[in-house]
Amino acid sequence: MTTVIKNGQVLGDNFSFKQQDIKLSGEIIDTIGEVVEKATIDAKGLYVVPGLIDIHTHGCNGCDFCDGKISSLETISTYLAHNGITSFLGTSMSLSEEKLHSIFKIAKDFIRENKKGAYMHGINMEGPFFNELKKGAQSGDNLKNPDIEMFHRLNESSGNNIRVCCLSPELDGSDQFTSSLKDSTVISLAHTTADYDISMKAIDLGASNITHLYNAMAPFTHRSPGLVGAAFDSNVSCELICDGIHVHPAVIRSTFKTVGAERIILVSDSMCACGLSDGIYELGGQKVIVKDSTATLENGTIAGSTTNLMSCVKNCVDFGIPLEDALKAASINPAKLIGVDDITGSVAVGKYADLMLMDEKFHIKHVFVKGKQVI
Repeated sequence: MTTVIKNGQVLGDNFSFKQQDIKLSGEIIDTIGEVVEKATIDAKGLYVVPGLIDIHTHGCNGCDFCDGKISSLETISTYLAHNGITSFLGTSMSLSEEKLHSIFKIAKDFIRENKKGAYMHGINMEGPFFNELKKGAQSGDNLKNPDIEMFHRLNESSGNNIRVCCLSPELDGSDQFTSSLKDSTVISLAHTTADYDISMKAIDLGASNITHLYNAMAPFTHRSPGLVGAAFDSNVSCELICDGIHVHPAVIRSTFKTVGAERIILVSDSMCACGLSDGIYELGGQKVIVKDSTATLENGTIAGSTTNLMSCVKNCVDFGIPLEDALKAASINPAKLIGVDDITGSVAVGKYADLMLMDEKFHIKHVFVKGKQVI
C-alpha cells in the first residue's frame, strides 16, 4: 500500500523542520522530498514527526504490562498508538521470579504476534535488583542483589528481549553484573543510595542509562553530587518524567541545559491509571490512590505517573524546551539507547513509517505505525 503525505512541515533526520512530501510504501518510508503522485493526505498546517518511543511505561487505560495477558498488552498498544506513541518497552516491577517468567513469556508471544497498535521492542526490567532504602513504589518483599543467572533465566523466557535492566550499583554483585551483561542489555542505574564514586564506577563498567533522573536517588548537592552528579559528569542517557509532578519545570529546563538534548530521554513511567479518572488502582501488587492525576501509595510515595509520553512532550514545550529537542528526546534518543535507531526513531528513507501528524496545539490528526494508518 502506498500513502503520499504532502505539504507538511516534516521534522527530518537532522531534527529541523522543512516543508516536504513523504511517500510511504508498505511499512517503509520510501521518499522524502518532492513526490509527483497525488496526495493521500494534505498535511498543510501540520507537523509530520517521528512516532514517539516510550521505553518506560508500566501500563495505561486500566491495564498493566505485569498483568501477563495478551489482552492487556493489546489494550496498552492501542492506547499508545492513538496517542502518538508508535513503539515501547513493556516495563516490569519487582515481582517474584516465577511471576516474571510468566509475564516475560507472554511478552515474547506479543512481540512476535502483535499486528496492530504500537509495537513492543522488548522489556524494561525495572526490579528486583534495588536498594530497599530507595525502593519507591517497588515492593520490598521481592528485592534482591543483582543475579546474573536469574537475568539469563528471565531473558531466555522473554526470547532474549530484555532491552534494559535496572539495578542499584551499590549492591553486592552489581559490578560483576554490569561488566558481564553490558553487551547483552542496557544497564540502567536506579532506585539507589549510590554516591558519586560508586555511580561513576558503575558507568565506567558499562552502565549507560539513568532511570527517571532525580527520582528514587539521593539529591544533588555541591558536596555530595551522588548519581545525579555522575550523570552530569559522564555521557550516559538520562530519563526524565515530564508530568509536572516528578520533576519541577525549572529542573527540566536546567537539565536540558546541563546534560544536553542529545542525552535526555523523555519517559512517561505511566501506570494503569493513565488515560483514566481518579480512583483506586494497583501497581506491582500494591494499592495506588490517584487523586488530581497524582498516583501515590497509601504512605504518600509517588507511584508512577498518569501521563502518557505525548503529554510529556507537550509539557516539555510548555516548560520552555524547544519542540525539536522535546521530540528528539522522545524518539531518536530512546531508539539509539536500545539499538533500534536503524529502523525507527526519525523520519528517514528506509526506516519504518512510524509517524505522527499534529497541529501546533499538539492535536493529533494522523498516526502511522509501520505504514499502517491507525488514526
